[in-house]
Amino acid sequence: MTHPTPIRRDGERPLHLGTALFLAAAGVPVLPLRAGKVPFGNCPSCTSNACGGRPNMKTPGPCTCPLVCHGWAAATTDTAVLSSTAWAATWQHAETVAYHPGGAGLTVVDLDDADAVAWARESLPPTRTVPTTRGEHWIYRGAMRSANHVRPGVDIKSLMAYARWIGTGTGSMAPLPPIILALVAREETTPPRQGVDSSSPTRGTWDRSVATGCRHTGTYVQTGLQRGLARIKAHPDSGAGTAAYGVARFLANQHNACPGPCGLGLLGQQIADAAVSVGVPAPYAQRAVANGFHSALGATA
Repeated sequence: MTHPTPIRRDGERPLHLGTALFLAAAGVPVLPLRAGKVPFGNCPSCTSNACGGRPNMKTPGPCTCPLVCHGWAAATTDTAVLSSTAWAATWQHAETVAYHPGGAGLTVVDLDDADAVAWARESLPPTRTVPTTRGEHWIYRGAMRSANHVRPGVDIKSLMAYARWIGTGTGSMAPLPPIILALVAREETTPPRQGVDSSSPTRGTWDRSVATGCRHTGTYVQTGLQRGLARIKAHPDSGAGTAAYGVARFLANQHNACPGPCGLGLLGQQIADAAVSVGVPAPYAQRAVANGFHSALGATA
């Protein structure tokens, strides 16, 4: 038996827009999804990567296109944008609503089947759970790097990712546990026998001359950096990628009140190079740093 499709009259608010506005008011960045539970295609100005692939997708930051564009990066809490004329046609064709977990300071453990759910119930601390078509979403407080297939039937959705909004779920939300960070850290490491990517010898190092808008002394910044690099290098077997994320996030937080520039790009290079030196593939190291900066600042500097 099929269910009738509601007919929307002119001037009537689309069903999913109401849900989106409710979530946005709660501080959860949202975006519409089309049939197939996937984002709408890029706007005409960015079709076929005419915009160059949106450079900010390589270094996380919000989408600034007036139309729904660039997948998860279009997610917003701005109700004026969500209700805008530019987004109106998209809402009329939306099949459901998605949200950006990392933008709300959350991580979703997406369990795709019964075996994955059974593993979570045995291995993870209880938290808020939301039933899905095939399994469950377990939602934790705290953001981290997203990764797919960290184990059979398990994806991690947080920064630079979206998750379908299904409902509020049940249970109290717990802090992000170390076991989830460890699952992603395994992906970031390479066995010693395979060798590692070497860092570029041409890359510069941070000094006070590149931080003309930084309110900290050079000694203060260098001390924090060296402690962070030492922490990363203390993980030669596993976890260096996660440590790089944490160091990048911590250092970026120190510059939240600076007018800038603070030379965070060079700091990030040194953090990534430290992770690479102990076995983290360069792309993962760079992504961990970018995500750490994004988590602290909302965008990389």
